[in-house]
Amino acid sequence: MFHKEGGKIILISTTLFVFLLLAADKFIDVEWLRMTVMLIGLFFLIMILQFFRNPKRFHNPDDTIVTAPVDGKVVVIEEVYEGEYFKDQRLQVSIFMSPVNVHVTRYPVNGKVKFSKYHPGKYLVAWHPKASTENERTTVVIENRIFGEVLYRQIAGALAKRIVNYAQEGMQVVQGNDAGFIKFGSRVDIYLPIGTKIDVKLGQKAIGNKTIIASKNV
Repeated sequence: MFHKEGGKIILISTTLFVFLLLAADKFIDVEWLRMTVMLIGLFFLIMILQFFRNPKRFHNPDDTIVTAPVDGKVVVIEEVYEGEYFKDQRLQVSIFMSPVNVHVTRYPVNGKVKFSKYHPGKYLVAWHPKASTENERTTVVIENRIFGEVLYRQIAGALAKRIVNYAQEGMQVVQGNDAGFIKFGSRVDIYLPIGTKIDVKLGQKAIGNKTIIASKNV
């Protein structure tokens, strides 16, 4: 299953691969060289196909937990000042996505979208300290009945050249549903109220809509 955002790129890549095969077969007489060119073309096609994969992950929405919005590695867990929306201290959890990760963004909680904004910006590497404030990014805030307002931020990286965000202010969203896509990038930050119980550790592998980032007993 592939994400709809990859449809055009997959079609173009597949077409180019077919032309490459035909051209190599017609114009390259040296067997080993012809096979090498074909295998390189196949490698790049497979990389593009795996990048846009969109595995179905079924999960019963639960207001008492915050689930990972993306696949990747937990690289930040710290208390920070969030200056765009809350303008106060929050707990930040950041997940870094490598090029081999699934790049679908999923809603981490149920609720109503209170804020959604796109920011043009730079393309610093995703782990750069200033990436969350200077890179191209989107900021989305969802009001959840248990956690209150939860903010997540899609952040472009050195390779990411387009962020897709489906959240619009006033929408009612469901935890785990498709919230967007980051093409060839890179990181998502989640901001939670101070005192929230965090259920992941630094360096842990996160799986979108599977890994529990935070929880509350009610």
